[in-house]
Amino acid sequence: MDPICEHHRLITRRQLFGRAATGIGVAALASLLGRETQAGQTGGLKELPHFAPKAKRVIYLFQNGAPTHVDLFDYKPKIKEMHGKPVPEEYVGGKRFSTMTGSASGKLMLAPVEPFAQHGKSGAWVSNFLPHTARIVDDLCFIKSMHTEQVNHAPAISFMLSGGETPGRPTMGAWQTYGLGSMNDNLPSFVVMTSISKGTTCGQIFYDYYWGSGFLPSRFQGVKFRGAGEPVLYLGNPDGMSSDVRRGQLDDLAKLNELNLKRAGDPEIATRIAQYEMAYRMQTSVPELTDFTKEDPKIIDAYGPNVRQQGTFAYNCLMARRLVERGVRFVQLMHAGWDQHGSLTTELYNQCRDTDQPSAALVKDLKRLGLLEDTLVIWGGEFGRTPFIQGNIADRPRWGRDHHPYAFTLWMAGGGVKPGLTYGASDDLAMNVAKDPVHVHDFQATVLHLLGIDHERLTYKFQGRNFRLTDVHGKVVQGVLA
Repeated sequence: MDPICEHHRLITRRQLFGRAATGIGVAALASLLGRETQAGQTGGLKELPHFAPKAKRVIYLFQNGAPTHVDLFDYKPKIKEMHGKPVPEEYVGGKRFSTMTGSASGKLMLAPVEPFAQHGKSGAWVSNFLPHTARIVDDLCFIKSMHTEQVNHAPAISFMLSGGETPGRPTMGAWQTYGLGSMNDNLPSFVVMTSISKGTTCGQIFYDYYWGSGFLPSRFQGVKFRGAGEPVLYLGNPDGMSSDVRRGQLDDLAKLNELNLKRAGDPEIATRIAQYEMAYRMQTSVPELTDFTKEDPKIIDAYGPNVRQQGTFAYNCLMARRLVERGVRFVQLMHAGWDQHGSLTTELYNQCRDTDQPSAALVKDLKRLGLLEDTLVIWGGEFGRTPFIQGNIADRPRWGRDHHPYAFTLWMAGGGVKPGLTYGASDDLAMNVAKDPVHVHDFQATVLHLLGIDHERLTYKFQGRNFRLTDVHGKVVQGVLA
């Protein structure tokens, strides 16, 4: 018995049609061979964008561990007035918190660690933790009414980035690349970089599914650039192999893979072809990308003292600007360490020191280059922190706050959002949303809208169901659109 023949005899009807002439593998190969679907880009779905986009690219400054909105952006005088007093039961009754808090009843309110002040013409409130962000508030759009459904990090991050709590769903960058295609031939369309502040006790892990393609073909997943040494391994040719020999080898390998693609129709074969071709082109594009010698030293220094140290958030922010300059559609920077269960008076200072100046410098740099108008910058985490204390209020060096999904803050800049705007509001204890609630799926629908995508129409059929980033609900937040 020939197992290969048996395999073909047992092929299902669904598999047969999936491998037919219009199978996704053929479409993928066509885009890889450089057939332009729209001016200036290759690949993507022919019906996209659904309408004129405001943003062409996204830089997502994701702050793993959940920044404390009550200590950074959401100024509430009543919290200070109630410092040391039990949280009112009507604010927390029936709500679910992490097992570290358990029942919130009787927990003591904790005043912000640093004072707040209003800044800019917009009068936005920002704490002393973030002096550089305070200087650019008139370029920012704050959403102070975010809320989510998760109380633990990994499912909340997955929910924020993919619309689903469990691994296996395509992330925002994968959806964007799948729908809109690539704007460059020499770099991936979706790039990820990670960092963590030195000395942090945060144990957050960067799971690969935070930038995964889920059930989409894997060529749409994010390409992670390493934080030390070569950003991408194995790009260089082995000793003794010339560029011409490598090119010939890849051409022959591509022909074999194309034959296999026609036979099997498996989109992962197209991915394999794409990976080889992209790696070949990145042999020259990546060294040029990481060469800062032609940058104005004053511009580099604006990102902060750590900008020349590979693997830092500052370095990654400068790299993000260089990536979008070169046509990368989605850049996802993930910085861990914001999980201050007992380190508000110590590690929170480190987190803000390492991220505040680079974040502000990135926005200013994009604006200087005329890129901010069509680049959407997002800053935020997976949820907020509790207005009440975790720990002993008499032990100031160990003050902390637990996870809080019921109200938190993020900001956006550029890419078609209103600058100098504060949208939505929490209640007087920053506990619950009081005005213009924005669910995670609403936020995702809005990001897609700014990219010219109707979130209800960008779907992918998997296991008999049409999936989308926003699952089965979500609405565009019209109030933040310029």
